[in-house]
Amino acid sequence: MSPATTKTDNAKPKLLALIGPTAVGKTKLSLEIAKAWNAEIISGDSIQVYKGMDIGTAKIKPEEREGIPHHLIDICAPTHAFSVAEFQERCAVLIPEIASRGKLPFIVGGTGLYVESVAYGYDFAEVGSDDAYREEQRLFALEHGAEALHERLREVDPAAAERLHPNDQRRVIRALEVHHLTGTTVSQQLEGQKKTSPFEVCIIGLAMDRAKLYARINERVDIMMQEGLVDEVKRLLAEGVPANAVSMHGLGYKEIVLYLEGHLTLEEAVEMLKRDTRRFAKRQLSWFRHMSDIHWIDADENFQENLQAIHGIIAGKFRMDLEYTFNQPFDDGGNAQ
Repeated sequence: MSPATTKTDNAKPKLLALIGPTAVGKTKLSLEIAKAWNAEIISGDSIQVYKGMDIGTAKIKPEEREGIPHHLIDICAPTHAFSVAEFQERCAVLIPEIASRGKLPFIVGGTGLYVESVAYGYDFAEVGSDDAYREEQRLFALEHGAEALHERLREVDPAAAERLHPNDQRRVIRALEVHHLTGTTVSQQLEGQKKTSPFEVCIIGLAMDRAKLYARINERVDIMMQEGLVDEVKRLLAEGVPANAVSMHGLGYKEIVLYLEGHLTLEEAVEMLKRDTRRFAKRQLSWFRHMSDIHWIDADENFQENLQAIHGIIAGKFRMDLEYTFNQPFDDGGNAQ
């Protein structure tokens, strides 16, 4: 029996993750990695969960998935407020299910908190709610603007303000509410989370020269517009999705809503979307920098060389050789048989 097939009773299940900012090239690499390591992909994106939100999320089409199962895509209506706690709950079911099929669970996405919360088993304690306080903050934002509300958050929790866009009003208000109810900040709660993992986890991070990444973001936005992003947003609104729904605060949606409501010209909306996406990528990278145990790959380099480097990282982390695992099943502990 090779070392790759050895299993002990107390072995942790294996979990692979690929993270990186938007437009860095996660999708293409993830397919090749999944094929080589017999994996099923779990989307770690907070907006791709919504049905009918395809163009603005750069959602991989079914015909592009090359037979690789993809999970947590198109699982709820755009009127639903999907959360990190729900993502954790679903992954708690999905990961052992995938392993039981002899496959490697593989999270791919750019929502750092989602990936980290599962990889390290974060405990999001219920701190309750204060509806009157929420309404007070909502009315404040209505009267003074989203930036003014965001500045309130910056005063009490600068780290959370750095992560959250001013237009993400639901999460900004929730962060303020947590401080209001507990006297501690969301950021302090995150810092207090344990950094040990219930899994044998391997996290690969993709990085790219900032100027090149921003150029790719601008190009992606242009492609989204050509593919019909405006019509997609019109359809969602016509189907009854409120403009203030959590899903509609996603990049590509809130900017087009402003155009459709007459607050911006189409050219202004496109430029705002490009700017907001660049800023979002910067916030993603800031989040990833505080995560531990990431094996970074320079996505500027040759694709095949990067792929081979990733194979080497996975093999070393999981103490396996690719020759033993290629097209072979994993047992229910995530170990190659």
